[in-house]
Amino acid sequence: MDEATLARHRDEIAGQGYTVLPDVFDAGAAAAIEADLHRLEDELGAVPAENSFEGAHTVRIYNLLAHGPRFSEIPTHPDVLPVVEAVLDPGCLVSSLSSIAIDPGETAQPIHADDQLIFLPKPHPPTVCNTMWAITDFTGANGATRVIPGSHLADHSPTYGEQYDSVPAVMERGSVLVWHGSLWHGGGANTTGQRRMGIAMNYCAGYIRQQENQQLGLDPDLVATFEPRLQRLVGYSVYRGLIGHIDKHDPIELLARDDPGGHAMVWDGR
Repeated sequence: MDEATLARHRDEIAGQGYTVLPDVFDAGAAAAIEADLHRLEDELGAVPAENSFEGAHTVRIYNLLAHGPRFSEIPTHPDVLPVVEAVLDPGCLVSSLSSIAIDPGETAQPIHADDQLIFLPKPHPPTVCNTMWAITDFTGANGATRVIPGSHLADHSPTYGEQYDSVPAVMERGSVLVWHGSLWHGGGANTTGQRRMGIAMNYCAGYIRQQENQQLGLDPDLVATFEPRLQRLVGYSVYRGLIGHIDKHDPIELLARDDPGGHAMVWDGR
């Protein structure tokens, strides 16, 4: 991604709380991901959770990094990760990677903010930056994510279950929605006869606890097969020379990787 494009998307997120990245992946990649998700749904017996947040007609599959190499390509995508890093910083982490399939008949998800359970006074610098990958087209009728532009600058979070005016983030298959974790948003109602399928690729700042426990949820032998950037994104890293070390050692050593960056802690520079 060139600097001008990156700056435009960063400024859109700063101003309105979100941006849409078009043509991130092609129809072939979307079809392959969709096929993998259908397979996993059958293998895992995934069914709707039947609560107001996850939905009574929405199928979610969590911890996708544990379910095949196709999903490990998502967190480090060169047309998406730089935008996330511009919102957070390069020390950001994978918070969670899951699929969200909104089936016909689903009602709108309550409006919420993804950092709502982080009790910091608002507005505050971003601690969370999340993305939604459109595996199918996202329309106003089939459950496109609904957003409230500018709400990331509010001095409070939305009241759960209260009605708010919102607009659908319409996008074609292959696009990615990126938003500030304080943005008020929610999945839309699906009034069509087709499933709306997306991948929720969520990130957090390096000093925030990850939503899904990546270190316990992913077998270290599997993580050892990841590219180095993804290994660090899932938590085998030290944030700013301090947060995440093990006895003053970088946890990436547990993967038997020779790290040319060394293991200096923040104190060593004082």
